[in-house]
Amino acid sequence: MSRVIRYLCYSLILAAFTLSGCATGYYQRGTACWYGKEYHGKLTANGEIYNMYSMTAAHRKLPFGTIVRVRDAKTGRTVDVRINNRGPFIRGRIIDLSYAAAGKLDMIEKGLIPVEITILKSPPKK
Repeated sequence: MSRVIRYLCYSLILAAFTLSGCATGYYQRGTACWYGKEYHGKLTANGEIYNMYSMTAAHRKLPFGTIVRVRDAKTGRTVDVRINNRGPFIRGRIIDLSYAAAGKLDMIEKGLIPVEITILKSPPKK
C-alpha cells in the first residue's frame, strides 16, 4: 500500500472517531433508567431544582455540567443531556434520565434500556 493511501486511511479513521464523539476518550455502556414525578421540584445534587421536562440526567461520577450523548443500543436513537444529579444507585445502571430525555428515547413504558454514553462537552475547569 502506498504511503499516500495509508495516510488517507489513517486520516479517515481519525476523522470518524472525532465526529462520533469518541475523541473525548470517554465511553460507557450499560443500562439507563429514568425518573420523573416523584422528584419533580426537589433539589438535585448540584443544587438545582429538578425539572422532569428538562434534558438532564444523573450519573455517579461525571462532573456536573457535562453534556453527554446517550444512544439506545438497540434502536440507535440518541439524546443529549446535561449531568446535574447523582445516581442511579442500583447495580448495573449507569445513567438516570429525566422524564423528557426518556421520552425522546421512547423508553417511558420500558423503564430500562441498554445504552452507550459518550461525552460531547466537559464543563469548564474552575
